[in-house]
Amino acid sequence: MELISDLLNYLDGLPLSAKIALCILGVIVTLYGTRLVLINPWKEIVKHSSAGWDDQLVGPLSIRLNLFIIAAGAHLSTTWLIENDVDYNTLQPYFGATYIMIATSISSVSTKILMPVILEQFQKKDAVTVSGGNPFLVICTRAALYFIGMYFALMELKIDLFGILASLALVSLILGIAMKETISNIANSFLLSIDRPFEVGDRVEIEGNMGTVVSIGVLSTKLLTRDEKLVIIPNNTIVYTDIVNHARGGGEGVASRKSLVIDIGVSYDEDVDHVKFTLLQLARQSPHCLDKPEPRVLVNELDEFTKNFRLFAWVENYNEEFIARDWLLKSIDENFSTEGITISYPTEVEIDGEGAEIDDSGKAERQKVAREQMILEEQRFQEDREAARLRLKELEEKIRKAELSGAKVSDLEFESQALESELNTFDREG
Repeated sequence: MELISDLLNYLDGLPLSAKIALCILGVIVTLYGTRLVLINPWKEIVKHSSAGWDDQLVGPLSIRLNLFIIAAGAHLSTTWLIENDVDYNTLQPYFGATYIMIATSISSVSTKILMPVILEQFQKKDAVTVSGGNPFLVICTRAALYFIGMYFALMELKIDLFGILASLALVSLILGIAMKETISNIANSFLLSIDRPFEVGDRVEIEGNMGTVVSIGVLSTKLLTRDEKLVIIPNNTIVYTDIVNHARGGGEGVASRKSLVIDIGVSYDEDVDHVKFTLLQLARQSPHCLDKPEPRVLVNELDEFTKNFRLFAWVENYNEEFIARDWLLKSIDENFSTEGITISYPTEVEIDGEGAEIDDSGKAERQKVAREQMILEEQRFQEDREAARLRLKELEEKIRKAELSGAKVSDLEFESQALESELNTFDREG
């Protein structure tokens, strides 16, 4: 104890410059020790973690930990360097405000990184959404945290924040009137951030403009069209207009799935089953179309001069819609020529002598085979629909049972919605 007392007396007797140098050295040693003992092992643990958010968090938190050590070192140094109680007490509120702002900064950066992850966890597994956090909601939360932190920091310094705001009331009123549209855009951005009708990367159609969302700003949303034009739409307009989101229209929880509908009109001389079977086979052979849901061909209309058929198929991603349509239309044109199926178009007929004979020797046989196959297809189609109806009734009975857990009910409701979507597919307009 005597040795320690002698050491303290020796340190107290040092000149001020030496004391300051020792304080700086102490802070540096503490920073280095913290890096060795805490930060570096933390980084090693994070490297082996499968989550991505902790990798993003470790850097910003390390910087703020170093700032806290520097502030705490300066705070402790004043207790040794400043002997006048008045001067010492004068500095204390500034250190308190510094600690509050460092804590606020830690809360803010944690919110920036963790909030999108937490928001994703609240999404239901059957929700038709795309991944990604909500930038504007994160910004608003961080702004609120900084406001609260600033309020308490100014209270520590005996400064009334609300008094300052009240003195600026007239200026705020004038700015509010002058910036009415801008403020309205900002408010509507907040509404969009809550409702989330689309996100960056979605293909949407707004007021006749179709394109991919490249940016959702505070004042406007930017779309990149197929011909690479940048369309800037004010958020006020988006809130009050219809939006078609092609990235979230898929059924059965598959957000990017897209239905492909093609209408074909053929001559009245053609056999219905022959045409349906040919179209069905082409849809099944397409490398772009899904096997489930299965493609389907229906007679859509008996027009004045044509029998109109509607082909239903599905692609896994809406970005493949036009590629799949191109493949199908090209294949339909080639196979109709091979099968002898005539696509109706306006013609002018002049009778002059005997017409050339048309070789239909193989067409009748192909029509017979097609009719037989379509009978089997229709039977299977009706059997599948009946099985879906029975399964739907069974699920409805199970859902009504009170003893099922919430998670089990959620799974049954998801399956029930998928079956209803399957049964209603051909009741909707394509």
